[in-house]
Amino acid sequence: MLDPSSSEEESDEIVEEESGKEVLGSAASGARLSPSRTSEGSGGGGGAGLGGGGGAGAGAGVGAGGGGGSGASSGGGAGGLQPSSRAGGGRPSSPSPSVVSEKEKEELERLQKEEEERKKRLQLYVFVMRCIAYPFNAKQPTDMARRQQKISKQQLQTVKDRFQAFLNGETQIVADEAFMNAVQSYYEVFLKSDRVARMVQSGGCSANDSREVFKKHIEKRVRSLPEIDGLSKETVLSSWMAKFDAIYRGEEDPRKQQARMTASAASELILSKEQLYEMFQNILGIKKFEHQLLYNACQLDNPDEQAAQIRRELDGRLQMADQIARERKFPKFVSKEMENMYIEELKSSVNLLMANLESMPVSKGGEFKLQKLKRSHNASIIDMGEESENQLSKSDVVLSFSLEVVIMEVQGLKSLAPNRIVYCTMEVEGGEKLQTDQAEASKPTWGTQGDFSTTHALPAVKVKLFTESTGVLALEDKELGRVILHPTPNSPKQSEWHKMTVSKNCPDQDLKIKLAVRMDKPQNMKHSGYLWAIGKNVWKRWKKRFFVLVQVSQYTFAMCSYREKKAEPQELLQLDGYTVDYTDPQPGLEGGRAFFNAVKEGDTVIFASDDEQDRILWVQAMYRATGQSHKPVPPTQVQKLNAKGGTVPQLDAPISQFYADRAQKHGMDEFISSNPCNFDHASLFEMGWFSPGQVFVLDEYCARNGVRGCHRHLCYLRDLLERAENGAMIDPTLLHYSFAFCASHVHGNRPDGIGTVTVEEKERFEEIKERLRVLLENQITHFRYCFPFGRPEGALKATLSLLERVLMKDIVTPVPQEEVKTVIRKCLEQAALVNYSRLSEYAKIEENVGRLITPAKKLEDTIRLAELVIEVLQQNEEHHAEAFAWWSDLMVEHAETFLSLFAVDMDAALEVQPPDTWDSFPLFQLLNDFLRTDYNLCNGKFHKHLQDLFAPLVVRYVDLMESSIAQSIHRGFERESWEPVNNGSGTSEDLFWKLDALQTFIRDLHWPEEEFGKHLEQRLKLMASDMIESCVKRTRIAFEVKLQKTSRSTDFRVPQSICTMFNVMVDAKAQSTKLCSMEMGQEHQYHSKIDELIEETVKEMITLLVAKFVTILEGVLAKLSRYDEGTLFSSFLSFTVKAASKYVDVPKPGMDVADAYVTFVRHSQDVLRDKVNEEMYIERLFDQWYNSSMNVICTWLTDRMDLQLHIYQLKTLIRMVKKTYRDFRLQGVLDSTLNSKTYETIRNRLTVEEATASVSEGGGLQGISMKDSDEEDEEDD
Repeated sequence: MLDPSSSEEESDEIVEEESGKEVLGSAASGARLSPSRTSEGSGGGGGAGLGGGGGAGAGAGVGAGGGGGSGASSGGGAGGLQPSSRAGGGRPSSPSPSVVSEKEKEELERLQKEEEERKKRLQLYVFVMRCIAYPFNAKQPTDMARRQQKISKQQLQTVKDRFQAFLNGETQIVADEAFMNAVQSYYEVFLKSDRVARMVQSGGCSANDSREVFKKHIEKRVRSLPEIDGLSKETVLSSWMAKFDAIYRGEEDPRKQQARMTASAASELILSKEQLYEMFQNILGIKKFEHQLLYNACQLDNPDEQAAQIRRELDGRLQMADQIARERKFPKFVSKEMENMYIEELKSSVNLLMANLESMPVSKGGEFKLQKLKRSHNASIIDMGEESENQLSKSDVVLSFSLEVVIMEVQGLKSLAPNRIVYCTMEVEGGEKLQTDQAEASKPTWGTQGDFSTTHALPAVKVKLFTESTGVLALEDKELGRVILHPTPNSPKQSEWHKMTVSKNCPDQDLKIKLAVRMDKPQNMKHSGYLWAIGKNVWKRWKKRFFVLVQVSQYTFAMCSYREKKAEPQELLQLDGYTVDYTDPQPGLEGGRAFFNAVKEGDTVIFASDDEQDRILWVQAMYRATGQSHKPVPPTQVQKLNAKGGTVPQLDAPISQFYADRAQKHGMDEFISSNPCNFDHASLFEMGWFSPGQVFVLDEYCARNGVRGCHRHLCYLRDLLERAENGAMIDPTLLHYSFAFCASHVHGNRPDGIGTVTVEEKERFEEIKERLRVLLENQITHFRYCFPFGRPEGALKATLSLLERVLMKDIVTPVPQEEVKTVIRKCLEQAALVNYSRLSEYAKIEENVGRLITPAKKLEDTIRLAELVIEVLQQNEEHHAEAFAWWSDLMVEHAETFLSLFAVDMDAALEVQPPDTWDSFPLFQLLNDFLRTDYNLCNGKFHKHLQDLFAPLVVRYVDLMESSIAQSIHRGFERESWEPVNNGSGTSEDLFWKLDALQTFIRDLHWPEEEFGKHLEQRLKLMASDMIESCVKRTRIAFEVKLQKTSRSTDFRVPQSICTMFNVMVDAKAQSTKLCSMEMGQEHQYHSKIDELIEETVKEMITLLVAKFVTILEGVLAKLSRYDEGTLFSSFLSFTVKAASKYVDVPKPGMDVADAYVTFVRHSQDVLRDKVNEEMYIERLFDQWYNSSMNVICTWLTDRMDLQLHIYQLKTLIRMVKKTYRDFRLQGVLDSTLNSKTYETIRNRLTVEEATASVSEGGGLQGISMKDSDEEDEEDD
């Protein structure tokens, strides 16, 4: 290519020749790339982007080899754009080839190649300009999908920094701990992910993707938070998302972001022609001056010229189709029968374009409505050559003119008095008459405008000057003069003086009037003027006539001659099939200076104008109308004459001719005059466009130049595939649409009406199909990395759908589901290996190979790897399961394959663990907790392998724990001090904790296999039952031994150990409910058995303790027996006490014994009530103790039924019985128990004895009585 700084000098100006730039219009923003980049690049970051057709990469380019560069393919066009002899900056050739160095040859070849490339781009730009200037097929789409803003690598790093700053507390955003944790997790899992970095690099990650991933990430977290009154979870979610947006945006002004989004959406708006021109100047590297030269020379601002150009192109395509049919130069088709069909298709496509052109208004933007032809629409397109059916009548040609007549002033009024009133009237022949305001004769000026409409091509405009009549009898005002004008659209528009016609007897013969007559040209009138003409069938006499070139429709033009004041033409010539050209003056025809003719087979019409400029304008207008391929060129000598004439400068020629000459000077003429039919547009076209404006131009270009739809989409697919294979992320819907189009075409479904299929199209389609299949399978295999976190949304699902389409053998027969399933299964099997390999590499497991590491470290690494494995499977389920919903069983197989690869590393780690170590159980729990909650993986292949691996470990662990607990019971009870510990003793607490911990551990394993889980539960319950039974029995033995060692007198105090033993029983009963009961109804035997044992043991312990209390009571009663009546000891004691009482204060006999017993009872009751944890046991003990005590006393009194109680016996018993009764009542013993028959018997006996004693003893009982009284109670207390 030429260096951008190089230039070449021409005759009168310096023209810079810039290098051909590869400037791709971005679909998102229309931004241009650096001019210094060559067309050998990849095309600016990807041909298409996700989010609606190209948001992620460069959006446009017509390039060589699909690379997105500028220019045409290396094959060139069929028309052969040969390098110009003046290559840009070309050097003179060397005089001798032998002295030309190799380097100079290469430099010369490079320059020639770049010049050829530049020419191709200029030629292509000419074709594109014409499509933009006069589109008649395509419309700019307005329903393009909205594209999200793409994230670049720099933006991703900026976002990372912003989130890190937030986590470091460097921002002003207030957040609670839950939000901080959510952001921390998002930062670690998403933003720092290598997969996301790769997605950004491939151009497929948008800001919306980041936001949606965070939203999905926090929804689960927020749903799991506890409910807060007055604060809904939706409010929390919206608050968190607002904070996320604030972090993501940083300190940036939101208005700037909005402005940027507006700018990025600019390419989605309807673009003006100027914007489209500028876009393709950037794409093709066309300089501004080149554009202006081409624009002017091509007359792009002249819709008539553009419509004529289209007609010429379409006519050329029809001729080309006829030539192909004649010469049998067909493309190679898949079947011979398609050759004839091909010709029909070519003609049909041209006819369709003709119909589109025919439906266009005659002049875009005009208000004039075209009068329709009085013939069928199809006839005007198909039977264009048959004049008999297409003849125009004079009534078909109707023109409507608007005239403006402005009367300025009158001169020459000398005979009228200055104060006489004058006025003017104006009329168009056949129309209404208008009148000006009145003016005085001394100042006859008006400036009045009259507007008229007429159908006459040569109307007569009459203007009359009147003065008011002063005579009384005058009926009409007096006419002073008149003027009759015959304006044409070519007449001068400015005001002019006209001499008025006056009557002979008018004194003012030199009247002049200043008028301006403007006659507007209707839209369907293409040219008009006076010509000399003669023809064979029309205008048979050489005569000067007024001619109008009328466009009746896009394909029908007529030369019409008009007479004055006539609406219909006098004669007309329909120009269909005629060819117009310049000609030399014809001998024998006098009149007219510049000749030209219109020739048709069998007919020639000769025209002549009065000057050269008029001839050029007429020939150009008729050239546009005939649609002929031959372009008339003015005779050279005439141009020279005009150039040399002193009075007629060159610029008097039409401006279009001036621009054409200027373009020829700059070497542009070959591009302008080139016939589009001679080019292989399929080779010029290599790549699709994405923005609405680009799609619009592409559609127009392909339709106008006959680019086959299949070829267009095959080129598009090839380019997209190259970009995808180079790492760009391509929207699968783009691939799907183009592939479906090509598949329909190749398999004969005629999506665009094209039934012929070339061998090249079929071969290229099969090649593209295979490449696409490989690409899709690779994307599915790497679905975690091509579509990380399920982003872009819907892309994976669309990829699977496209793969199914690609696997179809034809367009109608659906591919068998088993075949699709086989392909996806193979992809997912490979995906499992890819995912696990990358995961192992990430976890650094591979680094440990070959190094001596401890089993503990290996187990730790395996647990970490298991966490990552679970995370991967959870992400697959969360982000990718929906896309694979139709193939959910294959995703299960994929997960099992993935886990089987992990199983190899897991088994290796477990094999090196030393025996009887339990550090591997967390690994089982981690994996099992995940697997058992997954419906598809629970009890799957890996899950069963995991169970088989850990079942022996669990059994061994339970065996060892059982032995350990049994030994701890034996040793514990041997050394037991029975000090209270929590709810029991140290040994019992240790036992119950161990049993509970063991059962909790096994339960937390959540063993998935029901039968083995049930077996474990039964075994642990039985073990607990046996252990508790052993504990109860050992406690019972210790209780009895302890009681035997205690005192039998009233000095006895219930020791702490006795209460602790009772509490052990209480705790054992409570623990047995939890540790020994089974879930199933029939399995309550363990619990019932141990409950019964505990109950029996407690009964025995109560009985033993009550027996102890009874023994103490019996000891007290034995002491009282010494006072029995009739014994020597009784008489001796009575005498001693009486004698002593005379000299000293003798204590009340018997009170010390009673008080000692009462103290013993009260103390025992308090200790038991305070230390024993079970109220029911205390009540049972107290009931039994009370009944036993009363029975013993009653028996003792019964044995002395015939004896009178000694006074001291009586006092002691009364005190003991009353205090016992009251103490037990205070302890909650029921009245029904207290007031038993035994108690009543005792009470009655003691009351009788009290009465007897009070009679026989003078002093009485000294206040001791069985009667209830407060005084007595107070005294006793």
